Amino acid sequence: MNTSLLQSGTLWPAVLRQTAHALNCGALCPIQTTRATIEDSGVCFLIRQVSSLARKDKDEQRRKAKPADKCAVNPFLPYDSNLFVGNISDTHLVLLNKFNVIDHHLLIVTRRFELQENFLNLADFSALFNCITQFDGLGFYNSGPAAGASQPHKHLQIVPLPLDDAAPLLPIEPLVAAVIARMDDAIGTVPGLHFPHAFVRLDPLLATRPLDLARNAFDRYMSLLDAAGLHAIDVNGEPQQSAPYNLLVTTRWMMLVPRSTERTEGIAVNALGFAGSLFVRNGMQMETIRKLGPMTVLQRVAGPNAM
Repeated sequence: MNTSLLQSGTLWPAVLRQTAHALNCGALCPIQTTRATIEDSGVCFLIRQVSSLARKDKDEQRRKAKPADKCAVNPFLPYDSNLFVGNISDTHLVLLNKFNVIDHHLLIVTRRFELQENFLNLADFSALFNCITQFDGLGFYNSGPAAGASQPHKHLQIVPLPLDDAAPLLPIEPLVAAVIARMDDAIGTVPGLHFPHAFVRLDPLLATRPLDLARNAFDRYMSLLDAAGLHAIDVNGEPQQSAPYNLLVTTRWMMLVPRSTERTEGIAVNALGFAGSLFVRNGMQMETIRKLGPMTVLQRVAGPNAM
């Protein structure tokens, strides 16, 4: 097993190289989608309709048929070496997302088993910022099944930006840019995002210093949790979250969204939904989003009011 760490500046070339290999050997199974946009409340939401989930559904059924032992159903222990990009730190490694909807979708996975419901720690943030300071990406965290996580082993995720070549970095970016321009370091909200959330900007001067940025972001993360009314509860001697949430992270800002449920009207929502990117399985779900409006979908799955 390769234990050497990726050197600074080498992550993106490693991603491209491993993606080509994984596609060639069949380890990477991209999910094809068609795209539509729906404007709601000043956000041009990007809606991807999946053309086929047959391979992913089959894989899920195969894993569920195995014994209910964490190791037996954990795709990260051991991980598929064909999806392995590299070791990003002593505590975390980088994998390609096997069933990716977005090209070069990465998973930042802890080397040893930790629960997805555990709070993030400084090592998690250090690994994340080690990555997204090397290329422009959105980091996110689904803190358990009700927040959209499909695996119990702690993992953060990164998708490269922009999410769509014909749009800004993120669909919510125009609203975010407007609030960043006038906010200080206090926890606040983004006007126009009509779901409970807590938002904070990060120090732009730290963008070239990943470890310092990670420390700053970890402190801000703890403040976001407080603002959302989330606290630690003891579960078998480990501090875990009192309620599920999604976290969105860039080098410029972070946003935390408390969650109440994973889906509404059959439509599952993870952290990317709150960035303005939703996924539907069929035309019926697409029509449901058109009828309700994307912002209403997000309101329905978000938790109690933050702030």
